[in-house]
Amino acid sequence: MSELRPAILKIGGSVITDKSGELAARTQDIARLAEEIQNANVRNLIIVHGGGSFGHPIAQKYAINIGFKEENQKVGFAETHHMMTVLNGLLMDALIWRGIPAVSVTPSSCIVTKKGRIQCFEKAPLTSMLRMGFLPVMYGDAVLDTEMGFAILSGDQLISYIAANFNAERIIIGVDVDGLYDTDPKIEKNAKIFTHLTLNELKKLQNKLGKSTSCDVTGGMFGKIVELIPAVEKEIPITIVNATKPNYVYKALKKEKVQGTLIEKE
Repeated sequence: MSELRPAILKIGGSVITDKSGELAARTQDIARLAEEIQNANVRNLIIVHGGGSFGHPIAQKYAINIGFKEENQKVGFAETHHMMTVLNGLLMDALIWRGIPAVSVTPSSCIVTKKGRIQCFEKAPLTSMLRMGFLPVMYGDAVLDTEMGFAILSGDQLISYIAANFNAERIIIGVDVDGLYDTDPKIEKNAKIFTHLTLNELKKLQNKLGKSTSCDVTGGMFGKIVELIPAVEKEIPITIVNATKPNYVYKALKKEKVQGTLIEKE
């Protein structure tokens, strides 16, 4: 896989859904992002998207993230997974309609976790897709777990794992703010943006960042920081940009200068 060196694009759930509602897709943003991906025309690209208002409210309602405790959670697991496929379908429609050979890869069919951490990943299909020139699209999902019964696999854990195991060239993370801040910019108007962070600085941030204020069963911004560290340790650069702003994702994909946060090992 080293010869492929895929780029990984993570599209946050807050970008393609309205997280204050339920099952509220931002269809115009989905279409715009698909167009930017088409125009950038990056080879060896893997896309991972979040769940937003499709995945998190249902997963929270049935407490899927704490594992299997009672029978009625089973339908909650099924519903969480199904709603993620619905959201995934909207993105797939937008990509395929633009002539992009995107193929959905369902995490719950190829990944098993242990205590919420990826233990088994059948990566042969993903490898073959990249070699053939397809664009694999994955997402945060409800997955089976060897000890908990089931768990929530976040898109952030997924991108970090894929990056490390596929020797990714870089990671681009599209969120709904201008980058990584020292506090929540949606609450604190004087929040300071980090334009560049090293691995050591990133680790220090772990103790400073609080959890997201919106419904998120995967840990909010604090969870993102924790998950990014293994990828940065492997010298994979990470760019965080505001994917709600037109052409920011396009510019990041094309390696053009764009406002955001760059995270590197040193």
